[in-house]
Amino acid sequence: MPLRNAIARQIRGLVGSTSESAESPLDHGDAGLFGPDSVCWRVHGDFTTMMIGGVAALLMQMLNRRALAGVWAHSTFRQDMGGRLKRTARFIAITTYGSTEQAQAAITEVRTIHERVRGVTESGETYAASDPELLTWIHVCETRHFLAAWIRYREPWMSVADQDRYFWEVAEIARGLGAEDVPVTRDEVERYLARCRPGLKADALTREAAQAILEPPKMDARFAPFAQLFFQASKDLLPAWARAMHGFTGPRTPGTMLGVASVGGVLRWALQNGAEARARRRVAPQPV
Repeated sequence: MPLRNAIARQIRGLVGSTSESAESPLDHGDAGLFGPDSVCWRVHGDFTTMMIGGVAALLMQMLNRRALAGVWAHSTFRQDMGGRLKRTARFIAITTYGSTEQAQAAITEVRTIHERVRGVTESGETYAASDPELLTWIHVCETRHFLAAWIRYREPWMSVADQDRYFWEVAEIARGLGAEDVPVTRDEVERYLARCRPGLKADALTREAAQAILEPPKMDARFAPFAQLFFQASKDLLPAWARAMHGFTGPRTPGTMLGVASVGGVLRWALQNGAEARARRRVAPQPV
């Protein structure tokens, strides 16, 4: 359909193509790190909730001063938010839906990049992207909000067992990147965030970084209304204390749930041949 194809092209232009993660004839039948029966295949396959959760994760991550310093000094996200989005989307797609070899190669590539990212915060605290403690923080922020977005907008009835299984599955990626003591259940994640909370900080630099995410300078006017809806949904997804630290003190916007449901339905219709669908074809039994 012309309309479906046009929407799909626009989305792929925004996040990049992840086709290499799903259809490699040399890896036919290889279900990768998780496989089609995993919870993370279900959660990571929805573009809308992953976008909302991803933005919320960035807002949470930057409350850690060392995490923010690393991104601020070693990333082009302020000038090229789209580029960062594409790289993140590619990594998640490949480690979730790619073959075992592709997933391991992506993890190795990121570890190599992390080894070069190190520095000192404005208060004199050293940081390194390869620091296991920092890697755990980044991972927990991401997966906590990916799952929270999925539950709020797609599967509010999701069982606690499946939620715990999700965290147990994706911990494998975090450990592959070098994280340690990774929480593997919903309760462990919330206890971890509670332990981290006293060391978090929000100030003028945090606000500037948040503005770069929520008000990107190169926003395509065609996407602006949808982006603002997603950004509001992302802010709503943060824990109340994190929203307060960012200054998001207003009530959750009425109509966000309905708006996300409507836009999400259109995007799922347009992206029926996404990374998950292609991966399922790859692992399907071949006719004899």
